[in-house]
Amino acid sequence: MKIENLNIGIDHPPFIIAEMSGNHNQSLPRALKIVDAVARSGAQAIKLQTYKPETITIKSNNKEFTIDDQNSLWDKKDLFSLFESACTPYEWHKPIFERAKEKGLVCFSSPFDEDAVDFLEELNVPAYKIASFENNHYPLIEKVASTGKPIIISTGMATEEELKEVSQIFKNSK
Repeated sequence: MKIENLNIGIDHPPFIIAEMSGNHNQSLPRALKIVDAVARSGAQAIKLQTYKPETITIKSNNKEFTIDDQNSLWDKKDLFSLFESACTPYEWHKPIFERAKEKGLVCFSSPFDEDAVDFLEELNVPAYKIASFENNHYPLIEKVASTGKPIIISTGMATEEELKEVSQIFKNSK
């Protein structure tokens, strides 16, 4: 596989990707400092997550939407608040992608819904990553596969049947 100018595979050096996730703490200057740190680290890429809280969950205080884990920083918090504080605002993506390019990094993202794919296509991302929790979100995978761009997919949460379905989606997209 090739992402931008990097060959990725068994006969090539490891492709090291830094995950920004919500580590920006809702600060664009901090997000840009993370990009700079990734560039200094020697990693080849940085990956974002592209979603809006309302596309992942609903705003609810019901126990089904509340974290119940005394060992978690998020104990007793609702999922909407978690996703709201961890998301990378859409308007930050362009400056983050630009900084990454300036620093010689590949920058791409994990979209969590089809609208996020449309948004990322406007930014001309070079590749996509499908998160473990989304590897059975077949409409999302179909949309990403339709771009024809390289895809990295986390399979740790997938059943064998789900992997067969995902494989078939990729075959059908060619």
